[in-house]
Amino acid sequence: MPRRRSSSCLGALPRTRYAVPMSTNKPTLLVSAVIPESIIETVYQPDTATTAFVVADGCGITTVPKVTIAGETHEPISPANNLLKHRAVLLPSEPMEYGTEAELLAEIEAYLCRFVSLPPNAMALTSAYILLTWVYDAFNELPYLRFRGDYGTGKTRALIAVGSVCYKAFFASGASTVSPIFHTLDTFRGTLIFDEADFRFTDEKAELVKIFNNGHAKGFPVLRAQVTQNRAFDPTAFSVYGPKIVGMRTVYQDRALESRFLTVEMEPGNVAGIPISLPDCQKDEALTLRNKLLMYRLRNRRTVAPNAELADSSLEPRMNQILLPLLSVVGEERRAAIREVAKRLQSGIVLERSGSTEGQLLAVVSGMVAGGEALITLANITAAFQAAHGRDFERPVTARWIGSMLRRLGIVFYKSNGSVVMGDWRMNALQCCTGDMVSSIEKRQWLRKQGAK
Repeated sequence: MPRRRSSSCLGALPRTRYAVPMSTNKPTLLVSAVIPESIIETVYQPDTATTAFVVADGCGITTVPKVTIAGETHEPISPANNLLKHRAVLLPSEPMEYGTEAELLAEIEAYLCRFVSLPPNAMALTSAYILLTWVYDAFNELPYLRFRGDYGTGKTRALIAVGSVCYKAFFASGASTVSPIFHTLDTFRGTLIFDEADFRFTDEKAELVKIFNNGHAKGFPVLRAQVTQNRAFDPTAFSVYGPKIVGMRTVYQDRALESRFLTVEMEPGNVAGIPISLPDCQKDEALTLRNKLLMYRLRNRRTVAPNAELADSSLEPRMNQILLPLLSVVGEERRAAIREVAKRLQSGIVLERSGSTEGQLLAVVSGMVAGGEALITLANITAAFQAAHGRDFERPVTARWIGSMLRRLGIVFYKSNGSVVMGDWRMNALQCCTGDMVSSIEKRQWLRKQGAK
């Protein structure tokens, strides 16, 4: 346990602020809190099986058994909690000095190199994401980190090694039922480490996908009906916002959800020096790092913030949105490495998009715009698409089908002399259809404006 400090101003808390009031009210449970005067975090000492609060305020850092906030007394999660006993949730045991942030990141990367084989370009991204988890609540949007590959490529090992040093890591898998995952995320509000995230869409697994659909931004809890003691249904909001690290073999069909992931492609083969089985020292090293990262949170949680100046004009808005939190917590050297990873990911997205039916259709329209046709009609677009790609489809290529796809892309048509004609959007539309597409949201907004003219 951390040494309890006495009455010196450097480490002591005002006794009146955290004194337990004379009350018969039962204390409520608290895991962590950021309030105007202090930051409060739960620590768990496995050797003595005890929990306590670490409190950082203007006078320093101290350890206390209970805290009082706005007249209400709070106590930490019980050390007998099943999730703590079985290491399904990992907490630090005490705050420890870590030197500089660069030294802390170097120590994280050295730890990862000892226990997991990551592609060379993934180390800066992974270490930055670990650091981000410890201050994630300072941001309004977050990316997800994914390790993807076939069996035997080290996905689960990566989840264990990386998850063990993340903020309040909660380990679960596709075999887990829904209810405890919602309750644990809402209670601990830490990092979800999820293995086997390749869901088949049963009703229960569809519920799990809601965690990923709603968990990337603040303010979108998942509503679920709870049964009260009187057998009445009580709608309850569960907070699922927070960092998430998943392991899976495939991709999600929902492109919006897929765009939230920063993906590390795992490679087969064992790197020399990486143990086949994790040694016991891994747990000790991970605990030491969690303790240092706890100190990092206590010192930096109030000062870290998204830096909009770090946005890269060569990246799409969605990619910039999910990168900004990562870029805001690391130095310039690692920012360059993270941007390189992001650009490779975006190139893959653009390539996949161009190979989709919508991408093929936009390429056809782009060619017609570049050819200088005076009027671009729906019939002409349909004929050109049929000539270029009709053999690839079992269904007939009809004007109704082509028109419905173009409308979903935000392209508005109007009737002129008995023909369905597309508006005059030439040069900007051509930019929208190139390989360096702007985001679909911006594209649709521009096209609607042009269609309204």
